[in-house]
Amino acid sequence: MSKRLTPKVFTQSVLRAFMKESGLEPTLLGANRFRITDASNGRVDFELDIHQNHTNRLQTIHGGTLAAMVDLGGSLAVASTGRFATGVTTDLNVSYLSPGGKAGDLLTGTAICDKIGKTLAYTTITFKNSKGQLAARGSHTKYVAGTLGEDGPFVAPAKYVEELD
Repeated sequence: MSKRLTPKVFTQSVLRAFMKESGLEPTLLGANRFRITDASNGRVDFELDIHQNHTNRLQTIHGGTLAAMVDLGGSLAVASTGRFATGVTTDLNVSYLSPGGKAGDLLTGTAICDKIGKTLAYTTITFKNSKGQLAARGSHTKYVAGTLGEDGPFVAPAKYVEELD
């Protein structure tokens, strides 16, 4: 059996799996452009270096980029509760409040797992632009029945675990 990881290292291993196995996240966000800065049980802080491919024709971060980050952020919030498999989306909502930034800016976010039950998990994701303004907020509901691994919470497949702080 693999060893039990801290919430931060475990959540980083889940992000690593997204970047290795998914088509969207590594293509849109980039493995080195999106980073988890902190994680605890039920909470993940992250940041994105905004690049040109994240922007719309007005040269600000595209709403689709933010929607994809709500999806990923909600998944990471679920992961921070100890689930390597993060379930499937049943509902996703985004409200755009202020410009999120342009290429060269840093966008920060926080994803919270508000409630996790037997079948559904509810998450809230907020984004702040480089001026510290609330740029967007989202909610993400996931179907999570059967996602707790056989080895228990906070145990990731060895191929996704690296020594991280």
